[in-house]
Amino acid sequence: MARGESGRVVLEIDPDFKREFYAALTREGLTLKDWFVTSAERHLQDMNQPSLFPPRAIQRNSAPEKKKS
Repeated sequence: MARGESGRVVLEIDPDFKREFYAALTREGLTLKDWFVTSAERHLQDMNQPSLFPPRAIQRNSAPEKKKS
């Protein structure tokens, strides 16, 4: 798979898995970007120094909710 220089990450996944995953993120109050950045940062930290403690839950998005018109 090609790797460009932009800040984008593109994945092709099963549409049913995508719906299920987005639903789980929504229930947790997370965006895909929140989840990905937190998970990727944790992975990089673990690669440098594995944790002796179990993984922590990703925190909910603290951004204010958008009003629906």
